[in-house]
Amino acid sequence: MTKQIKPNLPHPDPVLDQLRVIVDAARERRAEDVVALDLTDVSSTLEYFVICTATAGLQLNAVRENIREKAMAAGLSRPTVEGPSERWLLLAFGGSIVVHIMTKDAREYYDLEGLWSDARVLDFPEDER
Repeated sequence: MTKQIKPNLPHPDPVLDQLRVIVDAARERRAEDVVALDLTDVSSTLEYFVICTATAGLQLNAVRENIREKAMAAGLSRPTVEGPSERWLLLAFGGSIVVHIMTKDAREYYDLEGLWSDARVLDFPEDER
């Protein structure tokens, strides 16, 4: 079932809509363990992280490209891409949203969720839309 927002009513937080687009785009390319973190209460310079797991090579690039396309269609600026490497790609959408696409080994090694364990986890269930 599709969740619809009435066009004449502004959404209370458009960033949440943009994060939802990014999370959905990652899942469309079969990224696993997609997590969105709200860092606004625990960092003075960072706002939101999206972290997901993909296999090396083709899937990393497919996830990156789908996120880039869908996020730009949702109104975000073209991201800067850090890396690229076979283990970790980072997409920065301005100063507000940073996406980490990591292999399972890199994600376990760097443990961003552990490093930012005080951040609030945002819930974007797969069946919400």
